[in-house]
Amino acid sequence: MVSAARIRMLVRRAPILIAAVILLAIGSLGAFHAPAMAQDQPSHGWSLRDLLFPRRSERVEPPAELQPKPRPKVKKARPPQEPAAPETPVVEKAPDARVVLVVGDFMASGLAEGLDTAFADNAGVRIVSRSNGSSGFVRDDFYDWPKQIKSLIETEKPAAVVVMLGSNDRQQMRVGDVREQPRSENWNKEYERRTNAFGEAIASTKVPFLWVGMPSFRVPKMTSDMLAFNDIYHSSAESHGGEFVDVWEGFVDENGAFVTSGPDINGQPVRLRADDGINVSKAGKRKLAFYTEKPLMKILGLTTPGAVTVSAPAGAPVEAPTPAPVPVIVDRTVPMLLNDPALDGGSELLGAAPPAKADANLPGEKLVITGKSSEASPGRADDFSWPQPKASPATAAAAASTTTPAIP
Repeated sequence: MVSAARIRMLVRRAPILIAAVILLAIGSLGAFHAPAMAQDQPSHGWSLRDLLFPRRSERVEPPAELQPKPRPKVKKARPPQEPAAPETPVVEKAPDARVVLVVGDFMASGLAEGLDTAFADNAGVRIVSRSNGSSGFVRDDFYDWPKQIKSLIETEKPAAVVVMLGSNDRQQMRVGDVREQPRSENWNKEYERRTNAFGEAIASTKVPFLWVGMPSFRVPKMTSDMLAFNDIYHSSAESHGGEFVDVWEGFVDENGAFVTSGPDINGQPVRLRADDGINVSKAGKRKLAFYTEKPLMKILGLTTPGAVTVSAPAGAPVEAPTPAPVPVIVDRTVPMLLNDPALDGGSELLGAAPPAKADANLPGEKLVITGKSSEASPGRADDFSWPQPKASPATAAAAASTTTPAIP
């Protein structure tokens, strides 16, 4: 029999034996695995660390079809671009083409560019821009428009003058020895005096002129100032024989607020203003010109911007005017109203005369007025009297004669 001491010794050595068996198994696995790896790399000893934490070169990569595929890059949507405007054919201007003089600040320069595009195919009209981008009525020490406009008109000899001024005038103005704040009482009086002096200078040359108003701007305070300026320009233009052109509605939304983008002259959505909220884009310049074309063509005697106004060369045959078409006489029938009394042969509409008084003894009148219906005839379907009265022999015979005989 095994003694108790022997058993205790075996129990103490059991963990050592178990550990030895585990190490022997690990060594056997390393022995089997080493020949396969020796084909690709030099053999080396294996340990418990190599089994639990393999080196990068020994890691097993998943198949390519199981590896996660890279996500395709999503391209960001670009903002809508303005549609390319069709190229306007440019014709060479005639030597005797009439001149349209455009004067003012940087907004007038954009207006002149838009007008030049509008009349590009008209050989009889030439747009001449004499704008000064930083000018206005406030800094007359920098550029005095009432004095300069006369010399410009004498030099260019225009058939019409187009004015657009005021975007630089939101600043202090020296009145005598005092610098007045914009829109103050003294500032407004002096500003009106200078605009009137400018209008008088143009009127003295006997040249018809258009005064184009300011559009809205992104800054609300600037927009409110432009509204007040437009009232002054409107008054100055009309008091000196000119015409005021209001462009305000073309650069605001339905609520009267400033818009960066809006419909162009063809109704297509485009960008009208620059990022600064002040300058206008190419489409905006064309829209400014669109508001100015109609009154300008009226001054020039044109029907459309492309109508040629150059006089015929000497010796050219004169064509007889085309006779006016004979008006067509159309025999029209006077429309008839549905409520015409003559439709039903009457002479008055219903309700025109009070209705005739009805007989109160009629059954219908009794029912309407007193609420009592007439007595039912005996034997009729609405006769609910009980007991039913006996019919007379004559009545029974009449009923029998009207009864349908039974079908045999």
